[in-house]
Amino acid sequence: MPLRRNPLLPNGQPTGWRPLAPIPAGGTLLAGLMVSALLAIPPVGAAPQDPTAKVLYRLSTQCALQGAAPVPCSVEAVDSGGATLYRHRIGNSVETVRITSDPVTMAMWAHDTRSWRPLRGASARFSTNTVCFNGKDLCVVNPNYLNSVREDRANTRLQGRDLVMVHFGADGRVDASCYDDACALLLK
Repeated sequence: MPLRRNPLLPNGQPTGWRPLAPIPAGGTLLAGLMVSALLAIPPVGAAPQDPTAKVLYRLSTQCALQGAAPVPCSVEAVDSGGATLYRHRIGNSVETVRITSDPVTMAMWAHDTRSWRPLRGASARFSTNTVCFNGKDLCVVNPNYLNSVREDRANTRLQGRDLVMVHFGADGRVDASCYDDACALLLK
């Protein structure tokens, strides 16, 4: 294997430094792979990653946290077998929502307890392609998700609806839902 000098170290040998050691030509490739692997490790407290999960789509969009103004974010939808994970990357933070279909449940990854916490509620406004979780804790413009909801439920109560809200019980399952003007009545 050919040898070369490490170009990151200075040519002069300051006192206390050992002489430049030759490194294998492939050494920088190995170092690059190690750095990539370290950067791929999810941040402490992040939702667990399933190595068999399949990315369904990635979307650059707008998200808002805690009712703040929307900011650029990315959404990655991942099929992890029994659930779909929606990872919302907003600046340096990642908010993950898990949705199961049988039975329908929704939960958000709680960084503080490092566990899934059932959602209290979710809403979708089709006219703006906006989905919000737990009131305005997390809101995202996600036309991909809402279009799939409309397609999956083409012959149901969603026809002609703009606003759909659901409330979840302690187990994360839907225990109440409303549509359009009826949601305003229920919120009073």
